[in-house]
Amino acid sequence: MGSWQRLLLFRGVSLRGGARACAPLCGRQMLVCWRQLSGAESETLKQRRTQIMSRGLPKQKPIEGVKQVIVVASGKGGVGKSTTAVNLALALGANDSSKAVGLLDVDVYGPSVPKMMNLKGNPELSESNLMRPLLNYGVACMSMGFLVEETAPVVWRGLMVMSAIEKLLRQVDWGQLDYLVVDMPPGTGDVQLSVSQNIPISGAVIVSTPQDIALMDAHKGAEMFRKVHVPVLGLVQNMSVFQCPKCRHKTHIFGADGARRLARTLDLDVLGDVPLHLNIREASDTGQPIVFSQPESDETLG
Repeated sequence: MGSWQRLLLFRGVSLRGGARACAPLCGRQMLVCWRQLSGAESETLKQRRTQIMSRGLPKQKPIEGVKQVIVVASGKGGVGKSTTAVNLALALGANDSSKAVGLLDVDVYGPSVPKMMNLKGNPELSESNLMRPLLNYGVACMSMGFLVEETAPVVWRGLMVMSAIEKLLRQVDWGQLDYLVVDMPPGTGDVQLSVSQNIPISGAVIVSTPQDIALMDAHKGAEMFRKVHVPVLGLVQNMSVFQCPKCRHKTHIFGADGARRLARTLDLDVLGDVPLHLNIREASDTGQPIVFSQPESDETLG
C-alpha cells in the first residue's frame, strides 16, 4: 500500500478497488483497519530489517595475538573517558605483572593517549609491514595521534575515518597481549559500530559524570552495546565529588550518585567512583597517569 493510500485510510477513506468510489469509514472501522495495517507493516518491516542486518553485519575476526578486548566508552565527550582508559590499562598491568597490556586509541578526531602516556613519534614498521606500537610504562600504545602532527586537525569524511579505524584494528603488530584496552570516541556512531561488529569484545566500560545531561548519553551508549551484543561490564562514575583541600568540605559539583541511579535502571554494577581532583588532572596533563605516578594515593586507591 502506497503512502497516499495510507494517508487516505488514516483520514477516514477506504479505497475499494481501482476505479470504484471511495467510501467513508466510521471511527471504529478506521481504527481497526489502521491497527491491522500498522501491525502487518510493522512485522514486515521487522523481518526486512533482520534480513538486511544479517547480510550486512561483518564477520567478527579477532585481532591477532590479542586475548581479550575491553572498550572504554562514553555517550558524551569531556567526562574523563580517556583518563579512565589510560589508568585502567596501567592498573591491569600493575595488578598482575605477568600480563601484557596494550592501549588502542580509536578517537580519530581527538586522540588523547599520546599526551597522557607521554609518547611522541611515528610507529616503526615490522618486516610484515605492520605498525609497531609505542611503549611506555609497560603498556604498548597505538593512536592516530602518532600518525598526524600534534596540532593538525583531522578533517576527514566518514569513509576516510573508517579506513583509518580498519588500519588501527588490522595493521598493528601487537605481539602477544592478554588485554587490549580500547579508548573509544564519544557517542554512538560509525566508529563504535565498526569496532563492535568487527572484533570480538570481552566487555564495555561506560564512563559518565553524575550530571543528568551526561547520564542521558551514557544510557544510550550502554543500550548501543547491548544491541550489538557486547557485554557491558558496568559504569564508572567520574568527577563524583570535589573535596576542598583546605577545609575538606565535599561538594557534588555535577550532582550526587547519578551514575548509581542509572546503574540500577540498567541492572549494572558501578565499577568505581573517581573524585574530581587536581592530582588526577595534573598527572594526565604531564603524561604521568596517576595509577603510575601516585599508586598509593587516595585518588588511585579510593
